Amino acid sequence: MGDAFSRYHPAVNFVWFFFTLLFSACLMQPVCLVLSLTASGVYLFTLTGREGARFCLRISLPLMAVMAGFGPLFQHAGATVLGYLPDGNPVTMESILYALFCGCMMAGMLQWFRCGTCVLTTDKFLYLFGRAVPALSLVLSMALRFFPRFHQQYRQVNAAQRGLGQEMQGGLRQKIRVGSRTLSIMLSWSLENAVETADSMKSRGYGLPGRTAYSRYRWERRDTLALVWLGLLGAGVTAAWARGTLTFSFFPFFRGAPWSGEALLGSGALALLFLFPVLAEIGERAAWWRSGRALPAEK
Repeated sequence: MGDAFSRYHPAVNFVWFFFTLLFSACLMQPVCLVLSLTASGVYLFTLTGREGARFCLRISLPLMAVMAGFGPLFQHAGATVLGYLPDGNPVTMESILYALFCGCMMAGMLQWFRCGTCVLTTDKFLYLFGRAVPALSLVLSMALRFFPRFHQQYRQVNAAQRGLGQEMQGGLRQKIRVGSRTLSIMLSWSLENAVETADSMKSRGYGLPGRTAYSRYRWERRDTLALVWLGLLGAGVTAAWARGTLTFSFFPFFRGAPWSGEALLGSGALALLFLFPVLAEIGERAAWWRSGRALPAEK
């Protein structure tokens, strides 16, 4: 992985993702939700480039639009009535915005998890939890790796099916037959891959007492500084959250805590927490640029 944050110690990566997912899921304040969506999109673009931009445009934004469109069909609370459905239920501005921000939260979480699959790799999970809870760490690492591998395998199977002339064209019966064949292949591949992984880990003595494991991770001074900084930021956001300065209510009216210096500090700490990997990448590139400019002067 080419970004600076992924080269930190796995414990630092895990602490940052823990804080990020916790605050992204629990803070329903609109500013916090927008920060989560924006920062996750920026970091995903930093990690994967155009693929991350396509992920945001094809999945995140349509998810927000769908939830904003369908949410008012099931949620009718709110005082600002914009109209009425054919069944007589009101459509309120509060329900539309609530559904929109819920979609914003879910889109941000999806983007954070996509970033997590790039940074918290299988070997990092096994390094962190392999000795304490070997079975759970293996299941989690396999689950995180499953979705990108499943997508890659599906593309290969689909390409092979097209090469054999089995395309998703024609009538409904043809599409069902080709789709069921592809699904059967994918299920067989998943089960075989799970059995092979289990046999491989068992033959290597995974989970046995006294088993040692090779690790290429070493704790450095920058990891200590990063962990202290993340702890301070997390404590600041938690304090603002506990004091109610980051709370918000959508029903029956939009009502949140008045903006104050404490709310600004809490939001600023949250923004710095979310953008920590991007700032680390910018700092590393700036250091390389300065070192490159300084080399000719040293000769």
